[in-house]
Amino acid sequence: MQKGSEPRSTAQATWSAEAFQRDAGPVVERVRKHLAQAIARDEGVTRGFPSPDELLRHIPGGFQDAPTSSLSDFVELAIQRSPWQHHPRYVGHQVSPAIPRAALLQLVAATLNNGMAAFESGPAISVMERRVIEWMTALVGWASGGGILTSGGSLGNLTALLAARQRKAGFDVRDDGLAAHQPLALLASDQVHYSIERAAQIMGLGRRAVIPVRTDDRFRLVPDDIPRAFEQANASGRRPIALIASAGATGTGSIDPLDPIADHCERLGLWLHVDGAHGASALLSPRHREALEGIERADSLTWDAHKLMSMPALSTAVLYKDARDAYETFAQDASYLFHGDPAGRWFDVGLRTVECTKPLMALPLYGCLATLGVGVFREALEWGYDLAREFAGMIEAAEDFELACAPESNIVCFRHLDGDAGEELDARQRFVVDRLREAGTFYTVKATLRGKVYLRTALMNPLTTREDLEALLEAIRVA
Repeated sequence: MQKGSEPRSTAQATWSAEAFQRDAGPVVERVRKHLAQAIARDEGVTRGFPSPDELLRHIPGGFQDAPTSSLSDFVELAIQRSPWQHHPRYVGHQVSPAIPRAALLQLVAATLNNGMAAFESGPAISVMERRVIEWMTALVGWASGGGILTSGGSLGNLTALLAARQRKAGFDVRDDGLAAHQPLALLASDQVHYSIERAAQIMGLGRRAVIPVRTDDRFRLVPDDIPRAFEQANASGRRPIALIASAGATGTGSIDPLDPIADHCERLGLWLHVDGAHGASALLSPRHREALEGIERADSLTWDAHKLMSMPALSTAVLYKDARDAYETFAQDASYLFHGDPAGRWFDVGLRTVECTKPLMALPLYGCLATLGVGVFREALEWGYDLAREFAGMIEAAEDFELACAPESNIVCFRHLDGDAGEELDARQRFVVDRLREAGTFYTVKATLRGKVYLRTALMNPLTTREDLEALLEAIRVA
């Protein structure tokens, strides 16, 4: 292109403010209609539940130079072929119905699209992230805490465990690697998220490095079994460096007894990491934070804002009791981005995370906290927790249902007792999940706990009611 010439017509039509205005109106109106339909229960949670092969037939490939779909048709396809998270009868996975304002702020973030590795590329959002982290660490009870936001609990757990390895390995892993030193081990219950085992594999420790700690009848880690697991690790030739506790286990929502766990970790010299991806949001509630007693004694914590703070995915905080631990794992020499002592450059986020050009996830989170206030988050969390306890009571009162354990968060696991014991009951739960999705009446999921299949509900939507859950039990009965 010659100097001073006009941009090509296709670029002008695609990147211009006028193009945004032309596209935004119909899309925003269609999303508004979608939210209204979902919230009013005018349609099902799903419109059938097609198989992967069926969807391949509906979603064409083979992109061409010219468009192969209109924008309105594309948006309609995405909406109609996806489960509706905002439907009050979506009680399945731990995925939030995002606050509509957060979705709008996500649009602002996507439009700005600043890089977040260094302050110079994302100045305002870097400071917003700092303020969010300060607020979260204060809620935990850490006066000298720090951390970062990252893309999801799996990456958050990996990030925290890398810091634990750097602190507790007994040698400089960054410089020396693992090969010439004693193998390391992690202690965790069988209810921890699968990302812990995955992290051990990524870290070069291997899957066998995760030593299991026994759980009780409520699927919580048994603190008194920690010394046995510690000795088992030593006997296998591995040096245990960290223990992972759950604050809201993915399967059951159970919360490990953090205070006695911390006692053992202090005595044995273990880093205590709390996977609070799901349950750490209970710190917002004076009534429910009591179950997290001892969390302030952890060395690190993951907290998903895209779960019980209803942010668009993904938005995870990795928090440390000692802010210095955030720097020792990832600080790199990159003169085109970073200058000076890493520990003094809190504003260069890339010094503390796997990610470099990460999304501007602090913008919707900070924006909602600032413009809506904390109360709306607390109210939504307490509604979900209280409704889970009410739902558990309904299940216990019904002769044809069985509760797995009393809920400690907003997750309830239960079985429909229609059929003989054993495999037939397991098959019944699987059938119910599929049937409800196909009918579109409810979206629930299943979980296998100690060899038995259970139905599992996560009450993420503050618009879900007792009447919805009564209807769920009846829909299960007639499925």
